Amino acid sequence: MNDISFIGWLGAITFVVAYFLLSAGVMTAKRIPYHFLNAVGGICLVINSISIDDPPNFFVNLIWAVIAIYAILRILKLNRKNLVTDTENG
Repeated sequence: MNDISFIGWLGAITFVVAYFLLSAGVMTAKRIPYHFLNAVGGICLVINSISIDDPPNFFVNLIWAVIAIYAILRILKLNRKNLVTDTENG
């Protein structure tokens, strides 16, 4: 197994672990760790798809990673907003 293939397998395993933990109720989509695992998995699979010249796999995993990063940024923004609101209501 070459280094890039290892990265692809790491991405696939990361996706499966994230989905299992979500399904088992250990994680929630309202928290950063779930989306972080999806972003890491997507980026790993993007790297792998570039190395094997697989445009459909590249596209779907790039979009998956972008959505996960968007979700992380959204959660961070909501957390900051709630922190400011809590501080103001103090």
